[in-house]
Amino acid sequence: MLPDLDLRLVRYFTVVAEQLNFARAAEELRVAQPSLSRQIQRLENTLGVRLLERTTQGSRLTAAGAAFLPKAQQLLHGAQQAVQTALAAAPARTITIGYVDDLVITPAVRNLRHRYPDAHVRTRHLGSQEASALLERQVDVLVTRTPLPIPAEDLEVTVLYSEARVLLVPASHRLAGKEAVTADDIAAEPLVGCTGMGVEWTTFWRLEPRSGSEPAPVGPTLAETYEDKLEAITDGTAIAIVPAGDRRYTLRPGLVTVALDGIEPCQIVVATRTADTNPLVTEFVRSAKDLLVGPITSVTAPPAR
Repeated sequence: MLPDLDLRLVRYFTVVAEQLNFARAAEELRVAQPSLSRQIQRLENTLGVRLLERTTQGSRLTAAGAAFLPKAQQLLHGAQQAVQTALAAAPARTITIGYVDDLVITPAVRNLRHRYPDAHVRTRHLGSQEASALLERQVDVLVTRTPLPIPAEDLEVTVLYSEARVLLVPASHRLAGKEAVTADDIAAEPLVGCTGMGVEWTTFWRLEPRSGSEPAPVGPTLAETYEDKLEAITDGTAIAIVPAGDRRYTLRPGLVTVALDGIEPCQIVVATRTADTNPLVTEFVRSAKDLLVGPITSVTAPPAR
């Protein structure tokens, strides 16, 4: 039986194959270079063949890689055409609302459905690494945190509210129980390394650049998921900076947060494509501005408009 191909990995391969340089490809894809190398290795393991060889001058395609590249490009082009065909056939009053991680969008979604009962309003939960779904037209709007892990040149970004950043540590950590700490207090503390995110996102959550332009120390674990991050913190090998409103850590006994002094907050935003003419997109942004004004503790039915 032939293996199932992950189109994201295929796209990563085509960029590396076109650049023949992992560093430039990682910059274009807005992912960390070690993560990109692992994703290419995952694709090679799936196929059971070596696609790329590293050299002192960069990288080069193997015979298998050279044969695979044009088919991979055709595959991605066909997938894009399939998406566009499906979108063209969809009813005009359709919207897919993406949201990431722990964010709750129920009040705004319910309000939109209440005002447009004949519209097809769908939601799709995404991980932070899947924010490109907006640019790839898999979702029409995206509720997420800043900094955006995707290029913002062709996006409209509306700020909904600000959210403090806090330090997440084990309850046994030397800083646990402090009322607040500063960036200097944690300068020597190793932070959990996260893969698959852009440079701007990574430096923001690692409080970089730091004095002397030294990078933040990194713990021994590279986390590909939020759960991996919590595991590393629980294990005591690293700490992390997280949004104050993200309460998923409470599912792990023994983790506590500490306020950070002098640290700018992140922002919760709704992002849309600049050229999108879907009127439901505009209406959802309006609902989001009215109803998504802070961490949601309860949900009530919206008033009629």
